[in-house]
Amino acid sequence: MNKATALMQQITTTQAGWGALALRVPIGIIFAAHGAQKLFGWFGGYGLEGTGAWMNSIGLTPGVEMAFLAGAAEFFGGLALILGFLTRPAAAALAFAMLVAIFSVHFENGLFMSNNGYEFGLALLAASVSLLFSGAGKVSVDALISRKH
Repeated sequence: MNKATALMQQITTTQAGWGALALRVPIGIIFAAHGAQKLFGWFGGYGLEGTGAWMNSIGLTPGVEMAFLAGAAEFFGGLALILGFLTRPAAAALAFAMLVAIFSVHFENGLFMSNNGYEFGLALLAASVSLLFSGAGKVSVDALISRKH
């Protein structure tokens, strides 16, 4: 087995069952929708320019590039979770995005969402870390890839 095949096997292997599927799909939908807000202005979002201007205003510069990175991680990472395709790398990128969001935007507001706190970001971080550890589980592209190797 060559190194690329071994790496793909390690990334896609999962012993998780149906629980990972139950977590993957709704969390993936939430992330993809938030990413679409940032990238495309869908669902009431501000798109790259608007999100970038806001990111500049809070010190995440250059704003448009940061908006693109956050939006791409959320949109494409969310789609990857829904499909269960490269779930572990997607979950790692999403966990990192949530850490940035929590500590750059929400932490100083306390826990609760009613004060723009970090509770929602923390829940998304926990779900992402769980999927990073467990892998995609049943009914996933990763499981198909893993079986082929």
